[in-house]
Amino acid sequence: MRTYVVSGGTTGMGRGLALHYLRQGDQVTVVGSDPAKGRRFIEDAERLGAGKRAAFIQADLTSVAENRRVIEEVRARHDTLDGLVLTAMRHFPARVETPDGFEATFALYYVSRFVLSHGLTGLLAKTDRPIIVSICGVGMTKGRIHWDDLGLKRGYGGIKATLQGGRATDLLGVAYAARHADGPVRFLLHHPGFTDSGTGGLTQPARSIVKVLAKLFAQPVARSIEPIIELMDDPPEGVLLAYDRREPVGLSLPTLDPGDARRLYDLTGHLL
Repeated sequence: MRTYVVSGGTTGMGRGLALHYLRQGDQVTVVGSDPAKGRRFIEDAERLGAGKRAAFIQADLTSVAENRRVIEEVRARHDTLDGLVLTAMRHFPARVETPDGFEATFALYYVSRFVLSHGLTGLLAKTDRPIIVSICGVGMTKGRIHWDDLGLKRGYGGIKATLQGGRATDLLGVAYAARHADGPVRFLLHHPGFTDSGTGGLTQPARSIVKVLAKLFAQPVARSIEPIIELMDDPPEGVLLAYDRREPVGLSLPTLDPGDARRLYDLTGHLL
């Protein structure tokens, strides 16, 4: 029996992966902000006969303190981890600043993954072939890190914030792999493609537009998670893995620049 933690595990691909591993007989703890969705996840687990192997932690992952609380709760529940799956993400149409002073998209898409990845490495390193999976847009080259304005106080836009968060998450994987090059943990950056994961956080008219596009072009969650499951269950060699569905992404892309990764790692450590 393996043990997994899934941030953003009450909706979309996170939920799909969590339920898959419960069906496989594993233990899964999901993290999310909505208690109603958390209750539904536990109810679904009970219907699968997996209620005793499922747990829900309610947390606002835009908060550094809440991420640290999650780490402590996971440590209290589990002695080891086989996998950490990072899927939490939402769209903020207007700029929101967290109590820690981060722009909310950056806080959720990047800072939360930074804190959870490094904070749970000790538990992951105790198992055979552990893996961190970050669901992201690796391989995309649009967007950039706004080094002089990480908080996007000048000229905020929801898409601009999402693209910056995505590029930061790419660099998180690069920096993590460099820092833990001699350890057993693999870090998988995975681009699942356009997936019908719902429209949470979107406002009108964007919500209606995305619903129509998803109906016409998006993959269902069940199909999108198939390559992720394959890579989690039988990961290739290497500390840093980057895939667009089933295709490897070249690690020489400028969006995966080791110098930028070190710069962002150092800056994040300073901010925290």
